[in-house]
Amino acid sequence: MEAGEQAAGAREKPEDSAQKADSQDTAVERITKVVRRRLVGRRLDKYLRGLLPRLSRTVIQRLIKQGDVTVNGQPTKASYEPNKGDVIVISVPPPEPTDIVGEDIPLDIIYEDDYLLAINKQAGIICHPARASQGGTIANAAMFHLNKISHGDDPLRPGIIHRLDKNTTGVMLIAKCDEAHWRISLQFEKRTIQKTYVGIVEGDVQLDQDIIDAPLAAHPTIKDRYMVPGMRRVPMITKQAITQYRVLERFRGFALMQLQPKTGRTHQLRVHMSYIGHPMVGDLTYGGHFFSEHDLTGQGSTEPLIDHQSLHARRIKFVHPIKETPLEIEAPLSGRISRVVDILREHRKL
Repeated sequence: MEAGEQAAGAREKPEDSAQKADSQDTAVERITKVVRRRLVGRRLDKYLRGLLPRLSRTVIQRLIKQGDVTVNGQPTKASYEPNKGDVIVISVPPPEPTDIVGEDIPLDIIYEDDYLLAINKQAGIICHPARASQGGTIANAAMFHLNKISHGDDPLRPGIIHRLDKNTTGVMLIAKCDEAHWRISLQFEKRTIQKTYVGIVEGDVQLDQDIIDAPLAAHPTIKDRYMVPGMRRVPMITKQAITQYRVLERFRGFALMQLQPKTGRTHQLRVHMSYIGHPMVGDLTYGGHFFSEHDLTGQGSTEPLIDHQSLHARRIKFVHPIKETPLEIEAPLSGRISRVVDILREHRKL
């Protein structure tokens, strides 16, 4: 019913007119819509999103709250239900300029079309800056390499739809236009996107597969760290976190795991693996350790094979935001993680 109503609204073209603002306000686009028929229960914000797919519902709600949307010459609320004959005028300001400076940072592109880009993110690089003066991020690289990029709702995150931890590798999506950005973001919000990770954990995992349903909270004393509160008496703000895992291969003292987060909490997979007693190899933050070739084989170099958590975003499945067709993108394992797996297969096979 929802999609049908949107389609009905999108056909209201005969009475529609869109024009640029007058010379005193050329930066603002003014769009006029005349409602042909009332859709019972259809809120103004949802009605406008059906008519203006390039704008997210968040942006539309902000415009309504700011008074940039009028009905019959008067500001209104997002919950207003348009009536037949209503004249709706939307004043759309230009996107906020971004302060992000493009930088010639290589991107490992594994998929690209006119609307989005998928990269195989490398370890050691963060997704976007915390302040405009910060550089060396995926956002800086995207600004340099792409002819067009989405603005999103944050000028410090152009194109960035979702994030991976600094030292997590794998597939990551970047939007080229605002419509693609908000449509994929909505899939993340509704949890219809399927993300599959692989990682190497320490110890002998008891079950071949299981679901971890354990809420996460910010650590009360350690910055940028998270935990499962457990039986702590101190009240903590928690968020539901669910991870499904499956053992792909077993080795002596280690396991190669497939991990599918059903929620998208910060550090979720790393905390959950640590919580069940099997931290990620290389994840010092949550109880993991560095391992050298000598540690695993009794010979060779004593330098760590991998100096960060061995977690890789292997695959993402979603609906293309514009074409509305299923899309599955896979990123090959990083060289360092592959090297550890090869050594475990040769020297630690059960």
